[in-house]
Amino acid sequence: MTHFIPQNLPDRIRHYIDGELVDSVGGSTFDVLDPVSNTTYVQAAAGRQADIDLAVASAKRAFDDGPWPGMKNRERARILNRIADQVETRDAELAELETFDTGLPITQALGQAQRAAENFRFFADLIVAQRDDTYQVPGAQVNYVHRKPVGVAGLITPWNTPFMLESWKLAPALASGCTVVLKPAEFTPLSASLWAGIFEEAGLPKGVFNLVNGLGEEAGDALVKHPDVRLISFTGETTTGQTIFGNAAKHLKGLSMELGGKSPAIVFADADLDAAIDSTLFGVFSLNGERCTAGSRILVERSIYDDFVSQYAERAKNIVVGDPHDPKTEVGALVHPEHYAKVMSYVELGKGEGRLVAGGGRPAGLETGNYVAPTVFVDVKPDARIFQEEIFGPVVAITPFDTDAEALELANAVKYGLAAYLWTSDLKRAHTFAHGIEAGMVWLNSHNVRDLRTPFGGVKASGLGHEGGYRSLDFYSEQQAVHISLSPIHTPRFGASR
Repeated sequence: MTHFIPQNLPDRIRHYIDGELVDSVGGSTFDVLDPVSNTTYVQAAAGRQADIDLAVASAKRAFDDGPWPGMKNRERARILNRIADQVETRDAELAELETFDTGLPITQALGQAQRAAENFRFFADLIVAQRDDTYQVPGAQVNYVHRKPVGVAGLITPWNTPFMLESWKLAPALASGCTVVLKPAEFTPLSASLWAGIFEEAGLPKGVFNLVNGLGEEAGDALVKHPDVRLISFTGETTTGQTIFGNAAKHLKGLSMELGGKSPAIVFADADLDAAIDSTLFGVFSLNGERCTAGSRILVERSIYDDFVSQYAERAKNIVVGDPHDPKTEVGALVHPEHYAKVMSYVELGKGEGRLVAGGGRPAGLETGNYVAPTVFVDVKPDARIFQEEIFGPVVAITPFDTDAEALELANAVKYGLAAYLWTSDLKRAHTFAHGIEAGMVWLNSHNVRDLRTPFGGVKASGLGHEGGYRSLDFYSEQQAVHISLSPIHTPRFGASR
């Protein structure tokens, strides 16, 4: 297989602080690998406390003294739309770099670039259209809400669809008037390095956007603990989220955390079986299975179980695994050898916890790179680790159920609660069952189709808080209640009797 290497790779990846590309204060770097060859293709600056200090100071100056927080919403919206224009004109380049850096299939990476542009357009529209509450006590008082940006926002993003997920945080933070320090995932810093040029071209004022690369335990930890960072938005693993929660407590920072998932897809006997199979295959094997909302536990009513398993396994065996840059590829290479080893350890574990009906190892003909064949385990018991734990790869566990009550119990039998998918033609059952599921988001007769106006987030171990639509603006804004009296106030006159 020919190893595709983009022509426009940088010679090194640097931080972006106060409008300048800079190396780390101490000169430290780390290797960045491409997931097809697992060879180092570039060195990236490794940020530590001193680099975070410089980035936060830049963001704080831009917030305290710069024009961005005080701009009219329409003025900020114009810049956000210019950012979207820049992303759209570079979508092919972005997809190429993202595919090279992450191992995502090129057709799916192209969609991520287009979604990133839409995120900026959406929040450009939202800040112009937003309204706040006003309450009247007739003849006595008017009370209204004054909204203002919080300050410096720390954004910590994951490696699975990095550019698009960075846009999920950057767009509402900037729309609200905050200044930001972005710490992208160390596995995938390539596409994040493009933001600086995009923002400069769009006219974003100097210091509003800052980027520090580095390891989570170094750069990320310093960002979370910095006293001038007012809030943290984090997407990533649950255990990392728990650490962030503890470290942010000292300064009572605002937190929004979208964490892990082990989401169920429940298929009832009255479902459209063909549509359910299409959706549940896509739901766990798209994006290489590296998606927090993956329907990685499929619960199937027993009367259709054997038919479902047979069709599902046959389709999984036919999924095209290969070169991420080939448009025919449906599953590419996992992001990093460390993650590949983790996923493969679960595949081996699963061989003792369920019946393997598809995959189970490295695909034939792909002897190098982080390739895992789409893997299907069936007859999986609810206490199995592959049923309970997030694998974050192209691995699925399928389990039968007999009654609605049993299906609900199985759906809720894990510590996570991010997403759920429900397949049935019974409208009453669909809504009633959905309301009983412990999940922040439920899709009925659909895979994960995102509406940017709705809240995104989980319950239990899957997250803290929700973003999306006005909830994102709420997170990045202070909401100040202002009260105006319209008539004389009769206040008790303490001390007036002397």
